[in-house]
Amino acid sequence: MRPRILPPEGVHQGDLILVNPHHPYHPAPQADLVPVAGSGVLLERRAAQALEGLMAAIGDGWRAIVPVSGWRAQEEQQAIWDGSLQENGLAFTRIYVARPGCSEHQTGLAIDLGLNQGEVDFLCPAFPYDGICQAFRDHMARFGFIQRYPAGKEAVTGIGHEPWHFRYVGRPHALRMAARGFATLEEYLPWLAGFPWAAGGLRDAFGRVGFLPRGAAAVEVPETGTWTLSGNNVDGFFLTEWGDDHG
Repeated sequence: MRPRILPPEGVHQGDLILVNPHHPYHPAPQADLVPVAGSGVLLERRAAQALEGLMAAIGDGWRAIVPVSGWRAQEEQQAIWDGSLQENGLAFTRIYVARPGCSEHQTGLAIDLGLNQGEVDFLCPAFPYDGICQAFRDHMARFGFIQRYPAGKEAVTGIGHEPWHFRYVGRPHALRMAARGFATLEEYLPWLAGFPWAAGGLRDAFGRVGFLPRGAAAVEVPETGTWTLSGNNVDGFFLTEWGDDHG
């Protein structure tokens, strides 16, 4: 084991940060962004690599599905918000557009996808629950993605049902969320915080994970194996060791 320092700003960085109207995004320095599918759409490198693997796994992949919107700067999110207000009004904009500073798109971990059928609606692209789009959903957890804003959870997420918006959280967490029936990060992360790392954390088929409160100076991490450390953008960190199912 070796110590890993937990800098205070790290609470706002990592695959498991919660970004919503109650927990604004804190920009991280030097985001490692790369283009998706040869487009101008950018994602954080690990999320982009996982997405490429997912598209290859479902066969038609990028022939049938197009990237619509990935990482956005604060200025772009503001412009989208302002443009939607003018074109669609406040009620629509509140439902389908995150307020500037509170958008997952600013993390580089979220992407909007659309069915490749000619003209694509930028704000509400078609991504039906059948065909190649459903195949994407059927395989997404194995590659670390969740559908971030499901139907019936609007009061929890603060965002309307968005069949097209997907978020990278890492394979162990996407698989665990699917297996345990957690539809949103707003529900999953507080539950996960109930397993302190110091008390052994949670061990299951997807590995081991535990919570470390903000203010902890350091944690002992394994010398070998695969593990990640992520803040939750609220009050602490999650240390995750991947199990054999990570692949």
